[in-house]
Amino acid sequence: MFSFRKVVAGLALLGLAGLAGAQSAAKFSGIGRDATVKEVQAWDIDVRPDFKGLPPGSGSVAKGQDIWEEKCATCHGIFGDSGEFFNPIIGGVTAKDIESGHVANLIGPGYPGRTTFMKVATVSTLWDFIFRAMPWTEPKSLAPDDVYAVLAFMLNLSNIVPENFVLSDKTIRDVQSRMPNRNGMMTDHTLWPGNEFSGAKKPDTSNVACMANCAPEPKLASFLPDFARNAHGNLAEQNRLVGAQRGADTAHPERKLGETAAAPVVLTAAEVVDIEARKMNTLLQKNGCTICHGMHNKIVGPAYTDVARKYAGKVEYLQGKIKSGGVGVWGALPMPAQTLSDTDAISIAEWLAAGGPK
Repeated sequence: MFSFRKVVAGLALLGLAGLAGAQSAAKFSGIGRDATVKEVQAWDIDVRPDFKGLPPGSGSVAKGQDIWEEKCATCHGIFGDSGEFFNPIIGGVTAKDIESGHVANLIGPGYPGRTTFMKVATVSTLWDFIFRAMPWTEPKSLAPDDVYAVLAFMLNLSNIVPENFVLSDKTIRDVQSRMPNRNGMMTDHTLWPGNEFSGAKKPDTSNVACMANCAPEPKLASFLPDFARNAHGNLAEQNRLVGAQRGADTAHPERKLGETAAAPVVLTAAEVVDIEARKMNTLLQKNGCTICHGMHNKIVGPAYTDVARKYAGKVEYLQGKIKSGGVGVWGALPMPAQTLSDTDAISIAEWLAAGGPK
């Protein structure tokens, strides 16, 4: 009898759920429509490591070099060695790395940085990112053939493919077998469904709890080395308006344990100039200005030293140009209107009118 009541109650609940679903469908009937196949395809552009989603196409190294010099070199350098603010893409890879699938410079202290081709394990990742995000001023503007060509040029710069190579949806699998860090990515996990990449059946946490002779609990601490304390401006001046985090005063050396500010700090004229320069650099970075303008060198737009020299003393003019943008004075590439605050625009204009970078 008890089991019968449970069955009846369950059927009643199912009936109520069906009724609620029908009422919900009726409530929203006539609103919107199903996406078309083409609309879904326009969004479904990701390319997986097993190359599922890769569109057909091809491109040569030579064609890729032409596209690179026209659309990519301004930010990433002629040889992928980058400009002032973008990380290098090419470099740090050897013939032994291509053979082994492990990049030796990733674990050695001798190489100065980490390039894209040192780190990335799958060539599909590069194809996918270029296709959906590059160039940064016109994302998704490259056709599949253009992406194949640009990637072929990058692969040639890294000595992965020869100069006469044509990258395509057919040859890209051969390239994967020569990626320098192809064996540097672990796939023994369950981040992807199914068994496409590994036979893992459980998450990649297989540590065994220590039950005897365990190491003492580690004490965690952090500090800023002297050479890096003020690398991005005074952290104490970049705090959020809420919360308990206040940030260290990185404009001055770190105090020793127990040391107090018994006497006011007296700064030299050079230190004052340096602090002001770091404050301005922080302001420029916050508003994205340093992406296109170098202090002493042209990136996409002119160097700040050139702007300061041309418009010395013209605060109002500079403020207006910063806010509204323009084209033609420094070349054919337009500077779009900026959304920074009036206060920031005035600060930058006054800095440029007074001479800019020292």
